[in-house]
Amino acid sequence: MNDIRRTILWVIFGFSMVLLWDQWQVHNGNKATFFPSMGKPIAAASAPAGAASGSSAATASASSVPGASPVAAAAAGATPVPVAAPAPAAQKVTVTTDLMRITFDTAGGSIVREELIHQLSDDKKSNVVLLNDAPGHRYVAETGLIDGNFPNHTTAMTFTGDLEMKAGANELVARFESPVQGGVKLVKTYTFRRGHYEAVVRHEVTNVGTTPVTPRVYMQIVRDGSKLEAGGSFFSNPTSTYTGPAIFTEEKKYQKVEFADIEKNKADYAKESASGYVAMVQHYFASAWILPAGVKRENFVRKIDTNMYSVGVMSQLPAIAPGATQTLDATFFAGPQEETKLEKITPDLERVKDYGMFHIIAKPLYWLLATLHGYLGNWGWSIMALVLLIKIAFYWLQAKGYQSMAKMKAINPRIMAMRERYKDKPQEMQQEMMKIYREEKVNPMGGCLPIMVQIPVFIALYWVLLSSVEMRGAPWVGWIHDLSAPDPFFVLPLVMTLTTLLQTALNPTPPDPMQAKMMWLMPLAFSVMFFFFPSGLVLYWITNNVLSIAQQWLINTRMGVPPEFNLPKFR
Repeated sequence: MNDIRRTILWVIFGFSMVLLWDQWQVHNGNKATFFPSMGKPIAAASAPAGAASGSSAATASASSVPGASPVAAAAAGATPVPVAAPAPAAQKVTVTTDLMRITFDTAGGSIVREELIHQLSDDKKSNVVLLNDAPGHRYVAETGLIDGNFPNHTTAMTFTGDLEMKAGANELVARFESPVQGGVKLVKTYTFRRGHYEAVVRHEVTNVGTTPVTPRVYMQIVRDGSKLEAGGSFFSNPTSTYTGPAIFTEEKKYQKVEFADIEKNKADYAKESASGYVAMVQHYFASAWILPAGVKRENFVRKIDTNMYSVGVMSQLPAIAPGATQTLDATFFAGPQEETKLEKITPDLERVKDYGMFHIIAKPLYWLLATLHGYLGNWGWSIMALVLLIKIAFYWLQAKGYQSMAKMKAINPRIMAMRERYKDKPQEMQQEMMKIYREEKVNPMGGCLPIMVQIPVFIALYWVLLSSVEMRGAPWVGWIHDLSAPDPFFVLPLVMTLTTLLQTALNPTPPDPMQAKMMWLMPLAFSVMFFFFPSGLVLYWITNNVLSIAQQWLINTRMGVPPEFNLPKFR
C-alpha cells in the first residue's frame, strides 16, 4: 500500500459512484443492479386473499378495478362487494378551500382530483395537480362499506354543501348521502379547515332494515405505478426518491411497499394494527388515510389492474341494530410534505418525507434548517448558515484531518525522492515509506477518519435538501428563483466545479502519478452531475467547499506549510 489514506478515500468515492449508478437504474425502471433490496421490506408474505381479514382486502381491491364484478371477487375467495344498481351518469362536484380545489365524483363521493392552489408545477404555468383521474394517470381516494350489499365507492350519492370556503369562514363541509342499499344508508361528510390540507371524513352508517348488520368501512388510495410525479422531474429529483405505498404502525414502524413487490405478491407489511396510517408517497407530496389511535384496523395493498395499485385500511363497525347509527371518523391528507405540519396531523406522518436510511440524522438537521429560516426568512441563506454551523461543530475534528494532510504535504518532496530511488524495489520502498512516516510522526489514516465521521451528516443534509418541498419555488438571490430547480445559467455549477478543483489543488500530490491524474479527473466528472442538480444542493456544496478551503488554508499557514497549488501534470 503506497498510501492507505487515499486508498480508503478511493473506496468511499467508488462506493458513492456505485450508489449513484444503482439509483440511476431504479430511476429508469430497471431492477437495482447492486442493492436490489435496499430500502425495501423483506419479501415474505403475499397480499391478503382468501377468507377472514385477507378476504376483505381482496374485496376492497377488487371493487376498485373498472368493471370488476362481485362474482370475480367471490371467485378469489373474497366477500363480494355488490355493484350499485344502475344510476344516472356520475357528476363531478368541485369545492374550493383556501389551499385546494377538490373535485368529487358523486359515484361514491370519491375524491378524483385535487389541485394545490399555492404549489406551482415545474413549468410555473399552472398549479400542481396531485390527485387526478385522467387518461394515463389515475390517483384517487375512495371509501365505502363491505361484507354485504351495502353502499360503496360506486354507489350514486347526493351532494349537499358549499362549493367555496366563504370569506371569514374556517370550515367547508361537503356531504354525500347514499340511497338505501341492503337495508343500509351511508352518509359521508368531509370537513375541510382553513389552512389545512387534511379533512375529517365522517362515515355515518344507519340501519334502516329489520335485522342487525355488521359492515366494515374501507378507505383506500388507488394509484397507477408510474413514477411521473406531480411537480417533480428527474432534474428536481436526480436520485429518484421513493414513489409508492407506505404503511406505518407502532409495531413495525414505517414500511415502504414497492410496486414491484406488490406485482410479484411479495409485499411484506403489518396487516393488523390499532394505530398508524396508510399512505401513497412521491417526491415532495403524499396522501394518507388515518384512523384514530386505538381503532383496530386491517391494512392492505393490492394490484387491482394493469399498472394499477391500491393501499388502504378497513375497520369493523360494531353490530348496528335496526334504526340505529354507527359512525367512524377518519382523516384524509393529500398535500405537500411540509414536515412541521405533518407532525401535527398524526404522530410520525412526517416519515412520508423520504430521508432514506439517514432519517435519524436528517430530522434534527431539518429542524435546525427550519429554525434558521425562521430568523433569516430565506432558504438559500439558511442553507449556507446551516453548513457554516455544521463546519463549526466539526471544526476540531476536521482540523485534525487537515493537519495530517499538511504534514503529508510537508514531507511529500522526501517521499517523491525516496520513490525515485527505490522505484525498482517495491518492498524496500514500502519499508522506507513507513520509516519516514514514523520519523515524522505522520499517520496516513489521520486525514481519512475525520472525513468518514462527517460523511453521514453531509449525506443526511443532502437528503434534507433534496426532499424538502419548502425549496420548491423558493428564491435565493438574483437569477435563482427556485432552489429546487437547476441553475438556468449554470453559474452555481461552474462555481462549484472551480471550488472543487481549487480544493484538489491545495491537497498534497499523490506519489503515484496515475493516482495523481485520477485525483483531478474524478472531481471533474463528479462536478458534471451538479449541472443538473437543484440549485439548493449546489449551493450547499459550494458553501462546504469554500469553508473547507478557508480552513485548510488557515491550518497550513499555522503549521508553517505555505499553501500552494499543485497543478496536474498529464504528460
